[in-house]
Amino acid sequence: MPEIYIIKSNGERELFDYKKLEESLKKIGTDDAVIKEIIAEVSQELHEGITTREIYKKAYSILKKKQKAVSLRYSLKKAVAELGPTGFPFEKYVAEIFKSQGYETETGVIVKGKCVEHEIDVVAWKEGELIMTEAKFHTDFNLKSDLKVVLYVKARYDDLYGNRYIFGGKERELTEGWIVTNTKFSTTAIQYDQCQPHLKLVGWNYPYGNNLHNMIERAELIPITALTSISTIEKNMFLARGVVLSKALLDENLLKEVNFDEKKIKSIITEVNSLCEHCRTQFVK
Repeated sequence: MPEIYIIKSNGERELFDYKKLEESLKKIGTDDAVIKEIIAEVSQELHEGITTREIYKKAYSILKKKQKAVSLRYSLKKAVAELGPTGFPFEKYVAEIFKSQGYETETGVIVKGKCVEHEIDVVAWKEGELIMTEAKFHTDFNLKSDLKVVLYVKARYDDLYGNRYIFGGKERELTEGWIVTNTKFSTTAIQYDQCQPHLKLVGWNYPYGNNLHNMIERAELIPITALTSISTIEKNMFLARGVVLSKALLDENLLKEVNFDEKKIKSIITEVNSLCEHCRTQFVK
């Protein structure tokens, strides 16, 4: 196959590697026949200067037709990383994950510890539980939250344990401290977590069976950044408004507020419903 340079999302040029595409598709469980079809289709459209976004959209469109569940896995990690570059939308997104599990939430809360004040990214509570969460967001999948990060957060929560706080009109005592990241934790960070009863680490693939990826898939919390029917500028506009979930765009009034025409609105709603099987019944205007 000819050597072709593609344009990455950060504007850098990179030699296109078919093996990387093949491996990424295998990792999420794509059938071999579908992988061959995707590579063949992408090969036909490859040209000097094609963007990674264009390649992704082509692969994604085929996956969505052939293996819908796999297409969702293919888009999720990338979509969550695109909630940046700041961590604020990710904090809102983590709050939505807690809400899907029956919690009430607040973001960006200042609370007083025994010694000093702390800013908590996400506070979540329901009967008998009060969880304060540090949301560690990275746009680079290779970055990990290491032991230093975990020790820093543990020291903060040690200052908060034993105090009582009013959330939801009721006095509550902290029960757990969480660190949630969209990437990974180092081995030593995980080892430390496993011997700390009131500290919980949640990464993209950790812990097994109840990690961030699992939580997102179970609740069908598709980020707005997963949509291909709206541009990056439009996604950023919604993120600035605090809209982080695709299902929020099932509100036609919201779409009309930003002056989308009927054709655009129909396209967005069709895509949201194709990604999220239960979104229409869950969504309340």
